[in-house]
Amino acid sequence: MKIYHAPNTRSVRIVWLLEELGLPHEIESFRLGDARMRSPEYLAINPMGRVPTLEDGAVRLSESGAIVEYVLARHGKGRLVPSVSSPEFPRYLQWLHYAEGMIMPPVNIIVVETILLPKERRNQINVDRAVKLLSRMLAAVDAGLEGREFLAGEFSGADIMTGHACTVAQRLGADVSDKPNVAAYIARLNARPAMQRAWAAT
Repeated sequence: MKIYHAPNTRSVRIVWLLEELGLPHEIESFRLGDARMRSPEYLAINPMGRVPTLEDGAVRLSESGAIVEYVLARHGKGRLVPSVSSPEFPRYLQWLHYAEGMIMPPVNIIVVETILLPKERRNQINVDRAVKLLSRMLAAVDAGLEGREFLAGEFSGADIMTGHACTVAQRLGADVSDKPNVAAYIARLNARPAMQRAWAAT
């Protein structure tokens, strides 16, 4: 498998997943804003000019959640996914999709308004709204982790998706001091050697 990757992006999730599973993979790295991501060669691979993109033989996928589901279904051999008969399976699906549905939208606004836009075009009202919404989204994760080490029983793909999103939120300055379960969860996930290797991938 080959993963097109840029540090500090959603592609960290995919490198993390492959590291957790011990699956051999090749990484082609970019930097954010890299002109190569807009080259005809890469746009032929991913027309959006973004990462991640996974190539697995003739298969090519570019949505991180879809990649996680695909890799676990095709190569996971039952790992990192509760059995469909398990009471944890519905929770797994909920938290697998929560990252992109609920956490990353306000994160995206914060990134655009505080990092990507020039100062004269930034809108503090948008930032304040996004910060408030993000706090609510993380509060739901905090409640979901009550009495739990991970979101759906054992460590799973749901933790790779939503755990990564929680980590990104904290790195952007989200206050989790009133969310002890989330704070401990982020620390626990970031202590995993596979996640450390994913963050370090260049």
